[in-house]
Parts: sequence; C-alpha cells; structure tokens
Amino acid sequence: MDYKKVEKIFRVVGIKDSGAYADFDAEVPKTAQKFLTRLDEVENYSGTEIALFEPKREANQLEGHYYVGLIVKETPKEVPDLMDYIETAQVYVTTRRKISNIGNLHENLSKWADDQGYKRDLESYIVETYHPMENSEEDVEIFLPIHI
Repeated sequence: MDYKKVEKIFRVVGIKDSGAYADFDAEVPKTAQKFLTRLDEVENYSGTEIALFEPKREANQLEGHYYVGLIVKETPKEVPDLMDYIETAQVYVTTRRKISNIGNLHENLSKWADDQGYKRDLESYIVETYHPMENSEEDVEIFLPIHI
C-alpha cells in the first residue's frame, strides 16, 4: 500500500451529526444521503464528498461527532441553513484504496504512522474523502492528522 505524509487544507460545507462510534459505519452514510438532497444549496463545490470525524481520545470514549459534506473551492459567501463551513489546515498521513476495506485501511495507516515515528494529533479531525470508481465501487482516501 502507498502511504505518505502530506500537508493539506480542506474547505468544507457540511452538516454536523453525532452518535456512537460503533454506529458510524451505518449512520454516516445516512447523514451523507440527507446532505446530498440539499446539494443545490452549496456554492462552489468541487464534487468531492468528504467526512470529518472527531477522533477517539481514549478507549472509553463511546460517542463522537462528525461532519459530512462537500469540499468547496473557496470560502462561501453564505452557508445554507443548518450547515457549517469548516476549514482545516493540517499535516496528515494518508492512503487511498477501495472503501470496502476501510477498517483495514485505518488500522494499517495507523500502524505505518507509528512505525515512521509520527504522533497522532487527537485534537484534529480525521478526514475521509470519497471517490466514485468504475463498476459502482468507491475509493476512500483517509487522512489521519499528525503532529510535526
């Protein structure tokens, strides 16, 4: 697998939700579908879907919040009702593969980051971008924030 360190700025218009980490795999796509029904309200979007996740800071943290939305090309003049604009500039470790392997991707990327001596930044959002592929498959690119 290809892993690398990148510095990236994400500009996102999205909606916020929260719940149990254990339910994110089912709840996040539902929230994303709700968001996509309001796509025409977002200006200057790039077409790339994105999710930002509050990282689990300790083992007994069972719930967290997340945003689902779209990457936008520039700061919007207006943000639609019940949506937020988030801008995050961060250094990440990243990899991209089929979304069907997302659990392994997270695990392997975390292990690679540890092996490289990178320390995770648990105060910054974990980012996933979603990329439709042929045969109705989808790639996910994962960005884990690190300290530099």
